[in-house]
Amino acid sequence: MSENDQLLRLWAREVTDKYHITVQQDPYRLHYHLMPPVGLLNDPNGLIQFKGVYHVFYQWNPFETAHGAKFWGHYTSRDLLHWQEEPIALAPSEWYDKNGCYSGSAIEWEGKMYLFYTGNVKQADGARETYQCLAVSEDGIHFEKVGPVLQLPKGYTAHFRDPKVWRQGDQWFMVLGAQTVKEQGAVALFHSKDLYEWEEAGTIAGSGLNGLDDFGYMWECPDLIHLDGKDILLVSPQGLEASGRDYQNLFQSGYFAGELDEREFAYEHGPFTELDRGFDFYAPQTFMDDTGRTILYGWMGMTDEAEQHQPTISHRWVHALTMPRELHFENGCLYQSPLDEMKGLRENKLQAELVLDGAGQFPPPIGGKSIELMIELLELQGGKFTITLRNSAELIYDANKNEVILKRRNVKTGALESRTCVISSLSRIHVFLDHSSLEIFLNGGEKVFTARYFPKPDDESIAFSGEAVVRVEKWDLQGFVVD
Repeated sequence: MSENDQLLRLWAREVTDKYHITVQQDPYRLHYHLMPPVGLLNDPNGLIQFKGVYHVFYQWNPFETAHGAKFWGHYTSRDLLHWQEEPIALAPSEWYDKNGCYSGSAIEWEGKMYLFYTGNVKQADGARETYQCLAVSEDGIHFEKVGPVLQLPKGYTAHFRDPKVWRQGDQWFMVLGAQTVKEQGAVALFHSKDLYEWEEAGTIAGSGLNGLDDFGYMWECPDLIHLDGKDILLVSPQGLEASGRDYQNLFQSGYFAGELDEREFAYEHGPFTELDRGFDFYAPQTFMDDTGRTILYGWMGMTDEAEQHQPTISHRWVHALTMPRELHFENGCLYQSPLDEMKGLRENKLQAELVLDGAGQFPPPIGGKSIELMIELLELQGGKFTITLRNSAELIYDANKNEVILKRRNVKTGALESRTCVISSLSRIHVFLDHSSLEIFLNGGEKVFTARYFPKPDDESIAFSGEAVVRVEKWDLQGFVVD
């Protein structure tokens, strides 16, 4: 470890210790989500189960609640409920990553953990350089940087990052998010026999390919997984114009379903589908655990004009990761569902069957700040059913329009804003509230809404309205244990 690396780690530790009490006193601090100990968190990185331990790395700026030179923060767990904060995994300390250890992935090979990440360099004249780098660990905690293993190939700008690596057959593959010299988003594919020497295979997805027109100026955080008989490419395009109900956030995250030909280095796929219909979801990454589950984490945030107006910033932190979600591909749709482990947080179960007469009803036992709701819509007359969450968000099902709408107030302007999805019918609504976050799964994860929201801290009210009969199960949720 270089002297500069040691100094950066010491500085980050000092800042974390200095503001620990300030951060913990925030009423909007989440209870069962992973958050930065201080500063700004963004993309999940390096997700892996290594020697029986779950590892979640994340992009982290410990020094301010803004996007600066990124570290890799690190949490570990054996059960996804009890977490240990580990030492910083990567610090921006070397010539090839001095302006940020950007996003990447982790793999295990022959008993070692390998981290692949993008080294970001900005020159004095504003020019950007990008290097795909490697760090190796025997124990999954302490990493030795190897340095760059892949330089920027021809045909792309320096917006070339976020390596995701996996093994298929007798070789390794890597996908990278890219911008072509025509300033169009793309995914580039590479392959290797030894993890150190990489050969370019070409662009496998992007504008002008597989029937796509111009589709954004940059594609970030690609992740190519084999799931239930399909090869699914997850990607986060930047620069998509809003179109009706779609692409309403500043940046998008979604997937293509298709087939990868690893011999011809070709990927044929269908249309793009957004992964999440809410306000705050970006840069998702997956991994497969020892049981064969494909598990996804996303960044529960967005780099938009409202970011620096979030109230947590006064307590020296901003953003979090989503709950972990299990993925399945069924009938042409990617389903996301909460992991079974989350049931281990439940306590104080309540059940009720409510006959609603159209006016808003506030069942007293149903409220809370950190709760799980399972709502079955048994009957619906008049076409609309609404859930009001702590007087700060509304979920509206309009059966006449086959729409579900999530509404909240913008933290910068105070204006009411909404996100909408189309759904053929709705029978089951699964809601997770956590002090300042919402994650809503419809029909077993067919559609998902993720959002941050900031109710008055003492408001725990949940109201239902519409002419309907609903069955409700409610649990209080304990918080994660973080050491």
